[in-house]
Amino acid sequence: MQLLSTTHCFNGEQRFYQHDSKEIGLPMKFGIYLPPKALVGERCLALIYLAGLTCNEETFPIKAHAQQIASDLGVILISPDTSPRGESVATGDYWDIGQGAGFYLDAIEQPWAKHYRMESYITRELYTLIQDSFPVQRLGLMGHSMGGHGALTLALRHPDLFRSVSAIAPIAAPIDCPWGIKAFSTYLGTDQSTWIEHDATRLVRAKGKLFNNILIDQGLEDKFLNQLNPDLFEAACAHVGQPLQLRRHAHYDHGYYFIQSVMTDHVVFHVEAFV
Repeated sequence: MQLLSTTHCFNGEQRFYQHDSKEIGLPMKFGIYLPPKALVGERCLALIYLAGLTCNEETFPIKAHAQQIASDLGVILISPDTSPRGESVATGDYWDIGQGAGFYLDAIEQPWAKHYRMESYITRELYTLIQDSFPVQRLGLMGHSMGGHGALTLALRHPDLFRSVSAIAPIAAPIDCPWGIKAFSTYLGTDQSTWIEHDATRLVRAKGKLFNNILIDQGLEDKFLNQLNPDLFEAACAHVGQPLQLRRHAHYDHGYYFIQSVMTDHVVFHVEAFV
């Protein structure tokens, strides 16, 4: 693991690392914020934040303004990249497929299957690397947009790994929207029985109650609202008795000003889940 940079921030350190990934087959980068407690070796709650389409490992640390509340509450923040990168990595025909758009699943179709293994990367490799390298007590999972889809599906698929989950403007029912249909048909092929395993709305209906609560924030001025379908996820949670706090916010859109506005609530939500 190679330390690329470190910057003092709210009495902690914002760092960026690169490491050789066996799951991806290429170097991968991630950001990590270490609060003051972690710098002296005290074990802390860690939150993995999964970013959205076109983003990378720097987007969340720069734009979300989460370090101050993480410093105050003693929370480690991890921000992985959203896909494999490099000249040898397949690219799509538009910004919603390919590099910057890994959708947090393991592709089975060619040419994607060689490197696009983001589910295994997050849940096996990065998960273990973080625990082995930093003073982590337990992990929670959160994300935005495509990363909100990733947070919900990975938490529902691996509830033994993550104590808590939250999302901001997630793609909550990808089978029912153009983004999801394009991504699933590209990465997983035409057999829609495989798609169900990566759709949060279908997963919660199949698995039932797994968490004490799930927090989702959605802006009502979000221009992508017809792609996100939070209402379908809300109905599925109600059907199986999975507690869900879905907060709808007038005037807010899909961007990072909205994320900044609710970020403190999300960090507090995960801290309270560990009490």
